[in-house]
Amino acid sequence: MLRQKILQILSRRAGFYVSGEEMSRELKVTRAAVWKAVAALREAGYEISSVTNRGYRLDGVPDLLSAEAIRIKYDTRTVGQDLIFLESVDSTNTYAKSLALSGAADGTVILAEEQTGGRGRMGRSFQSSKGKGVYLTAIFLPQAEPAAMLTLTARVAVAVCDAVEDACGVRPQIKWTNDILMSEKKLCGILTEMGIEGESGRLQYVVAGMGINVGHRREDFDEAVRPVATSLFLQLGKTVSRAELAAKLISRLDGMYAELLAGSRDYLERYRKDCITVGRRVRVIRGESVRPAFALGIGEDASLLVRYEDGSTEDLIAGEVTVRGSEGYI
Repeated sequence: MLRQKILQILSRRAGFYVSGEEMSRELKVTRAAVWKAVAALREAGYEISSVTNRGYRLDGVPDLLSAEAIRIKYDTRTVGQDLIFLESVDSTNTYAKSLALSGAADGTVILAEEQTGGRGRMGRSFQSSKGKGVYLTAIFLPQAEPAAMLTLTARVAVAVCDAVEDACGVRPQIKWTNDILMSEKKLCGILTEMGIEGESGRLQYVVAGMGINVGHRREDFDEAVRPVATSLFLQLGKTVSRAELAAKLISRLDGMYAELLAGSRDYLERYRKDCITVGRRVRVIRGESVRPAFALGIGEDASLLVRYEDGSTEDLIAGEVTVRGSEGYI
């Protein structure tokens, strides 16, 4: 799209004027087409100044969740090369899984303004208010055995913490295995799903979905989750750019994916450092069974080693674990 290409040029030359003639020559379009595209960008909220005989300069970018607004903020190799923005969708993960089976490119990202049926682990719903959060799913199509993807959730959790720190200057913590917390309240949930071919056992796709609460006020949360949920606004007391955060997240996911494919385990030290579960009393939940335990540490495969009250230990690679905190179990 011409508007996107002009934004890229102006962003690349931020602080300087770029002549319409130069852009028309580079993009192989008419000067009139450049003028119309600039006018459309201004209409969309971009601040673009112009001076006769000097050209156009990008002075400000609106905080819009759109493919155009976000693409100019990152430069990746795989993740985000294809970016699909949806005003509304039932679930970015559901959409991504369908897309993965119909020929999507590796690293395709689906970003939504709202989810009407956002999903969490164990079939739970995830509240995804319009205009309040970053609701994003990335599609991964590695040539790998399914077992090689078992650490993906932990890797994504570290990438989310990195992105929040990049955008806000503060670092959240991780509750094993997939919740991102601030002040021991849930800031973000992660849902990783995998498709495996029944006959061959071949990995078809992995999708990693994440929903970050950004602009939520207390009243934006349903009463049921209000005591345990938080947002960047509530934690920092200021507005955070969702476009900036989304771009940082895509960049971090791209780096994470490259490390995974290279077999790097650099993420593990950061996961262990960020994880608040270790060294605390927990409850291991399997259906109706609830067993008190103590979290001893994080294994080499990002598993959780726990010791039960009878002295036995177990290495958990998946499951539901709640952590005893200041307000009961989280």
